[in-house]
Order: sequence, then C-alpha cells, then structure tokens
Amino acid sequence: MNNRHILALVTGAVMSLSAPGVATAAECIAPANPGGGWDFTCRQIGKIMYDIGAVDQPVQVTNMAGGGGGLAFQNVVNERNNDAELIVAASQATATRLAQNAFGGATADQVRFVGAIGADPGVIVVAADSELNSLGDLLDAMKADPGSVSFAGGSAAGGFDHLKVLQIALAGGVEDIRSIKYIGVDGGADAITQTIGGFTTAMTGDMSEIVGFIDAGEVKALAVLTEERVPGFEQIPTAVEQGIDVVAVNWRGLYVPKDISDEAFDDWAGKLQMVADSDEWKAAMEANGLAPFTKVGDDFQAWVDDNIASVEKLSREIGVIQ
Repeated sequence: MNNRHILALVTGAVMSLSAPGVATAAECIAPANPGGGWDFTCRQIGKIMYDIGAVDQPVQVTNMAGGGGGLAFQNVVNERNNDAELIVAASQATATRLAQNAFGGATADQVRFVGAIGADPGVIVVAADSELNSLGDLLDAMKADPGSVSFAGGSAAGGFDHLKVLQIALAGGVEDIRSIKYIGVDGGADAITQTIGGFTTAMTGDMSEIVGFIDAGEVKALAVLTEERVPGFEQIPTAVEQGIDVVAVNWRGLYVPKDISDEAFDDWAGKLQMVADSDEWKAAMEANGLAPFTKVGDDFQAWVDDNIASVEKLSREIGVIQ
C-alpha cells in the first residue's frame, strides 16, 4: 500500500470520527477515589443511562481525587469549560465547600448544576455495644459534658458531616457546641472504623456508608436525618420524631461545564430525568439506602444557589468561616 492510500485511509477515519451524528462516549468525573459516594454517582448513573438507552455508549468514569472535589472543579473550570460530553458527580458536600470558599476562590456560578436524583440521608450511628440507644441519650451526654463526646466523619472540620452534628446539638439545646470533638477522616468507612474501635463516641455520615455495617451488626443507628423514615430502613427513627427538628440529606447529582450550550444542558437534564424515572434507579436507591430527591434543570440550579447561601450563613453563625 503506498503513502497516498494510507493517507486516504487515515483521513477518512478522522472524518468519520468527527462527523455529525457519530456517537462519542461521555465522561463522568468522580472527584474522589473509587468506592465513595461520588464514584457511586458516576458509575450508577452512567451505567443506567447506557442500560436504558439514554446514551449510545457506556459512560467513561474518571476518578480525580484531590482537595475534597476542588481539583476536579478547577480542572473543569480551567481546562474543559465548554466540553458538552462531560458530567461531574456532585453532592451536598460540593455545595458546602463552595459556600465555605474551600475551593480557593472558586464559586458555584463557574459551572452549571444540572440535577439531583437521590439523596443520601444523614445518619448518626454508634458502635453496637454502645450504652447510647437514642438521640436523646447522645444529647444528654453532650449537655452533661460536651468535651466527653466525640464524632468521626468523612468530611473535614466545618464540612457537611460536621455541620450535621452542630445542627443537632443546637436544636437539642447544647450550649457549648465548640467543645464537641469532631475528627475528620478520609471517608465514611474510616469514620465508622473509628467508632467501632472505640476511638470516638459516634459517627456522622450518610446512609449508604453504613448499610453494610448495619447488616453486619457492627453499629446501631440512633437517627436518620430525613423528614420520614427511609424505605428499607424503617427500623431507624428520624431525628424529627425524636423531637430534634433537623433534616440533612446529601443529595446525589451532577454539574456540567458552564459554557456548554443551553441545548446541551437541557439534553443532560433530560437524560438525568430518564434515569430518575427508571426502575433501575429505584432499585439502586433502595439497595443503597437513598431517599427520593429529584430536582432537575434550571429549578435545581436555583435550589443549589439558595442552599449555598443558607450554608454560608450557618457557617458564619457557628464560626466555621469569618
């Protein structure tokens, strides 16, 4: 084969790859190592999108850990801000860190939040052999001696897991909340290990992080932070029904680059809605302790903006940020 024939073949291949209508694989960035909540979001949503025909090819998952999601956020903003084939896993932790300026000056309006289709309910758990059997028992201990009670969580001090504890303490009448010890570790599994090992009084995290430990009988959940009990986990009482009016859920969703077209944004919103409506997603939620929480498109962007403003206000009130 001569060089002219080779050039023709290569040129034809390039043209076929870039021709309109040819499917290209979408990519989902999970801003953490494999196994966490963001990784779950990318892999489950991506798989279901392909299974139900919302996308033509399997969604590629890229794990980009660093800075509690900050590395991925900056990568999207600075390097891929018009990539219409890119989606990024996000959660309440993302919104909290943006509210607290944890991404080095990055702001929520540098991307577009396309939707959330499930929520990981916040939970408070203790070791199975703990003497504490209710949220009231835990609050009594905090009121008697706040410094004697410690929590482990998968976010840094001031992050969403920490805020859950502070909200409960404030709602429960604990006056000296700054004395409550909080240890931020690298993920919910590590936080549970701290509690099971007796290094902390309790663990604050999300339902999906504790399912296996509950099934194994290693922990007991004192409260789930939802308005109603979670399907499949009806044995766990809500904080609300125990007299503590705190609802804290870690929504699971996506953002996309800011400079993609409105048409591309609406297309991703439609695909995400297809996943939310599917039987496959309903099964995935039940298997992983997720509660229904569907907000898609422009309505979700407005909700995120309000949420960030609220978290920023709370963070200033309790001294997490100045």
